[in-house]
Amino acid sequence: MTRVLGVDSGGTKTLAAVAQRDGTVTDVRRGGSLDPVSVSDWPVRLQALIEALGEAGHGLAATVLGLSYHTEIAEISAEQDRVAAALLPGNTLVDNDVRIAFDGAFAGEAGGLILAGTGSMAWASLGGPQDSHERAGGWGDLFGDEGSAYWIGREALADAARELDGRRPASGFSAGLLAAIGVGPESLLDWCYAQDHRRSAIADLARNVAALAEAGDPLAQRILHRAGDELAETLLAAWRKAAGARPLRWSYAGGVTTNQQVLARIAERVGCAPQPCRLPPVGGALLRAARLAKWEVTEAWVDQVALTLPQAMER
Repeated sequence: MTRVLGVDSGGTKTLAAVAQRDGTVTDVRRGGSLDPVSVSDWPVRLQALIEALGEAGHGLAATVLGLSYHTEIAEISAEQDRVAAALLPGNTLVDNDVRIAFDGAFAGEAGGLILAGTGSMAWASLGGPQDSHERAGGWGDLFGDEGSAYWIGREALADAARELDGRRPASGFSAGLLAAIGVGPESLLDWCYAQDHRRSAIADLARNVAALAEAGDPLAQRILHRAGDELAETLLAAWRKAAGARPLRWSYAGGVTTNQQVLARIAERVGCAPQPCRLPPVGGALLRAARLAKWEVTEAWVDQVALTLPQAMER
């Protein structure tokens, strides 16, 4: 058994990667989200992803899956464990997708990760085998996930509604957002409630907000700045629990953090610049799988994954 499988799934997509014992990534497959809250057929999607790997998905030394909501909601976690064990019998571990992203970002070293995609959460640890892992945020879209793509989309809809009502002077923001969606004011509510996957559709609006902000819209820029403030607060909370008063060492992952306005705002609020992730989240899943298989995970192994994973993704 000379291969391991790592799976990373967030609110919009899933990546599955296979690596050899020396860290060379040989295969990467893409699929839709396995979010158990918004995607009822997620076990079928996971099965299809595994089947797409073909022979590469057999005879594995270990598998690690990073899945949304794992360790957060007991009933969902139990179902994820059951499905993973049935589809991938053997040495298989399921963990939270943000923990997997943390593992990739720091590869066993100390740090705090802020992940902001469809949802948001921070994860922090000093990295030692006896050190605790702490998290903040990740309370879901009903009363949390501040700074996430969903939160940005929801805030944008609320601000647009205020303009349309006359509760706020018209600034052009609501017109720009409606134009991006392709509906008129009278159809905005219809658009929202007609979405089959409402959480994903509202999260997608973050791209429109980013485009409006890039074009100079002040209200869109304020939404992104507020997102950065919220994410910074979440990151600092997790780091304080894990590291006390030690100087912050942090990195980031998720689509929202690719926006330079958001990233700059986080850095401003926490008082220091981020460091690049050693590996992307699916690389973190591979790293955990290699350790689960009791392979020797050296700096050279991590470097080999970092080198070959992008190459495999391009094939």
